[in-house]
Amino acid sequence: MRAISDRARNRLGRKWIEGNAITLLENGQAYFPALEAAIDGANREVLLQTYIFASDATGRRIADALLRAAGRGVTVRLLVDGFGGRAFMRDLLDRLVSAGVEVLIFRREWRMLSIRSRRLRRLHCKVAVIDGRAAFVGGINIVDDFDAEAPEHPRYDYAVRIEGALLDSILGASRRLWRQVAWASLRRRMRGQGRAEAVAWPAGDVRAAFLVRDNLRHRNDIENAYLDAIAHADSEILIANAYFFPGRRFRHVLLDAAARGVKVTLLLQGLADHPVMQYATRALYPLFLGKGIRIFEYRRSVLHAKVAVIDDRWATVGSSNIDPFSLLMAREANVAVDDAGFAVTLAASLRAAIQEGAKELCREDWAKLPRMRRVLCWLAYQAVRFATGVAGYSDYVRGDASAEK
Repeated sequence: MRAISDRARNRLGRKWIEGNAITLLENGQAYFPALEAAIDGANREVLLQTYIFASDATGRRIADALLRAAGRGVTVRLLVDGFGGRAFMRDLLDRLVSAGVEVLIFRREWRMLSIRSRRLRRLHCKVAVIDGRAAFVGGINIVDDFDAEAPEHPRYDYAVRIEGALLDSILGASRRLWRQVAWASLRRRMRGQGRAEAVAWPAGDVRAAFLVRDNLRHRNDIENAYLDAIAHADSEILIANAYFFPGRRFRHVLLDAAARGVKVTLLLQGLADHPVMQYATRALYPLFLGKGIRIFEYRRSVLHAKVAVIDDRWATVGSSNIDPFSLLMAREANVAVDDAGFAVTLAASLRAAIQEGAKELCREDWAKLPRMRRVLCWLAYQAVRFATGVAGYSDYVRGDASAEK
C-alpha cells in the first residue's frame, strides 16, 4: 500500500502535511457533542460553514452554543447556504445577528422557481474552525440526526476532528471563502479583531491534506485525489457515498481497478431522500455488477456519508458526493488521510455498517425488478444526464453507461 501513497501523493503534491491528530466522528451522535464542546471552549474565534442549519432541536442547540460564545466576547462568524439554510433564515438568523454573531448567506434564494444552472452552485461544505486550534470537516449538516424514514436509527454520516499542522490550510481556506462571500454580498470584509492564529505545530503523526472544490483554482482537486488513489489501488477499494452518479472518468477508473483484480465495494443509499438521484444511480448497477463490483444498499437509515478507504491506507472524509453537483458545481471540502491506523478504523466502521444495515445486490436482483421500475431508473438516469448537460457539463456523463430498461 505504500506504493499507492507515494503515487497518489504526486497529484496532491505539497497539500500533504505531516504532524496531525485526526479523530473519526461517526454520525451526529458523536459530532454534535464534540462541536458544541469546542464552541463552548472557544475564547477568541469561531468560524462555521454549513449547507443546512435547521431550526430543529439540533439547530437550536448549536445556535445556543454560538450565542454563548458571542456573549463571552468571542468573534463568531457563520456562513450558511441560501438554499439549504432557508429554515435558518426564517427562524434563527435574526436572533443570532442581534446577539452579535456575524452571519453571511451564500447565494440567497430570491426566486424559488428559477431554473438557472447557477442555482446549483451551492455552499455544500461543512467546516468549523475553533480558535485556530481545532477544526471539524465532514458531511454532517446542522440538523437532527434522526430521519422520518428511519426514526429508530441515526442518519449515517461521518466527520473528523483535526488538530495539528493542517489547521493552517483549513483556517486560511475558511477565511478566504468568508472574504469572497462578504465582497459578493457588499458587506464589510473581515477585520483583524477576533482573529485567531492557526495553532499549526505538530499534534500527531498523521499525514493529511485539506481539499476544496470551488469554481476557480480548485475545480477538480477532490475528484483528482479520488482518481489517483483508485488508479493505484493494489487490493481493495471501499466507497460509501450518498449520491453516487460518477462521470465517465470516474466510472472508467473504477472498472479498470476491478479488471486488474482489485476488490471494489460500493455502499450506497437504500432509503432515499432524493428519489430521482437514487433511481439514476440504480441505472448504473448492471454496468458495475457485470464487472465484478459489489454493491450494497444501506437500509437501516438514510446513508449520507461521503467517505472512502483504499488498501487500508488512503482514506477520505468530507462533504463531496460522487455526482455532477458536488464534483462540478458546489463548494465542497474533504480531508484526505494517508495513515493506516485511521484508514483501518474507518474501514472497520464501514464494514460494520454493511454487516448490520445493508443488503447486497446482484445482477439477478436487477433482472427480477418489474419492468416499469427499470424504466423509471432509465428515465431518471436520462434526466440527470440532461440536467448536467443543461448546466454546461455534458462531458461529465458522456459515454455508454449500459443502463438497461
